Amino acid sequence: MVNILSHKNSIVNRFIAEIRDVDIQKDRMRFRRNLERIGEVAALEISKTMDYEDKEVVTPLGVSVMRVPKEEPILATILRAGLPLHQGLLNYFDHADNAFISAYRRHHKDGSFDIHLQYMSSPSLEGRTLILADPMLATGQSMVLTYKEIMQRGRPKHTHIVAALASVQGVEYVKKHLSKDITLWVGDLDEELTAQSYIVPGLGDAGDLAFGDKM
Repeated sequence: MVNILSHKNSIVNRFIAEIRDVDIQKDRMRFRRNLERIGEVAALEISKTMDYEDKEVVTPLGVSVMRVPKEEPILATILRAGLPLHQGLLNYFDHADNAFISAYRRHHKDGSFDIHLQYMSSPSLEGRTLILADPMLATGQSMVLTYKEIMQRGRPKHTHIVAALASVQGVEYVKKHLSKDITLWVGDLDEELTAQSYIVPGLGDAGDLAFGDKM
């Protein structure tokens, strides 16, 4: 299942508009905060799909029975660009366990590139709900490789993939190469992908906009 958050009128559309805007992008703090807020909206939507149970809460005046989540998810992200989006998810799932994976594109002179993974830190995923975040789902290759790598830590009962922006090609690649027990949550969906695998109109390089240029 693919959920496009911008297809429903909500305040998340403003956050997406601002991360796209070339003038507002100059404010790195605001860019990071908007990615974080998109993560918060995604967390709220994902929370509606989870299992709940009754819990008695003692107040100063009595006892209230509240419906609360039965479990805490595992939040995973791809370094470094995924950190603000991850933080937004963590703001709402503040008791969650966390996993981190580093992935990068190694470019070749002919314009092609390979995806390389260098580091992973993760708890056991066995039987857990996994929420895997990366702000840009362009070709989908990084997400598929990351997912397959993190499966070494066990088989989750369900996986949610969160991206601020995605290309149609990236979504189709993920749907083709990953299992059926995955739900995608995408801020907005763009039709075009350049020869260099950048989303158009997209927003540029999310990692550089959030944290500065890299070598």
